[in-house]
Amino acid sequence: MPEVTRLCDNLSREPAHLKVSGFRMEVIDNRTVLMVPTIDIDASALCGFEDRSCLLLDDDNVFLQRMAKAMTYAGFIVSVASNLTDALDIIRFNPPFFAVVDYRLQDGSGLTALEALLTQRPDAQCVILTGYGNIAAAVSAVRIGARDVLPKPSDIEDIVKALTRDPGTSPELPVNPASPDRVRWEHIQTVLRQSDQNVSETARQLNMHRRTLQRILSKNPPI
Repeated sequence: MPEVTRLCDNLSREPAHLKVSGFRMEVIDNRTVLMVPTIDIDASALCGFEDRSCLLLDDDNVFLQRMAKAMTYAGFIVSVASNLTDALDIIRFNPPFFAVVDYRLQDGSGLTALEALLTQRPDAQCVILTGYGNIAAAVSAVRIGARDVLPKPSDIEDIVKALTRDPGTSPELPVNPASPDRVRWEHIQTVLRQSDQNVSETARQLNMHRRTLQRILSKNPPI
């Protein structure tokens, strides 16, 4: 069974319901010193939820670790999986109450994990993330039983709200919706990962000139 990971490091951007009350020093690898914020958590978003177990499934490890840190700060007990196989093991041995699942994975579809979770635990609350704007995928996810389908990347507050809102209520508009440039950049990154970081193959799949793609990749990610 994959190890449950609980992360409490610093965040690059602090969600609105978290307050920094101070800082502590943390030594990494006996050489790197980090100033880590001490967080006071307003757990009102999870008020009434006795089970706060949450599975995060995403094959983008950087995004996965950032999301794990943010969700831990928000009060969830987080387990992470970077592939479908590990996620299915977690679901089989210890099905969580909450789940945030990437729609498209290198070894399959996040909908497979959604179906497995709801089979093991019909009351589970799951949100699907997708960077593709795929209407068919969104319809399929909701039909299977997802609470919501959110664009990737999504603000942590939007994810928490989607997981914890009362059943039957309509989804709220995103707090900080991704800009068109950010959505485009995320899609390029996804295709690049699926092409094993091969720029020429990525450009071919995107029907884009290689030099144009190289210029985009050389710039900082849009907000």
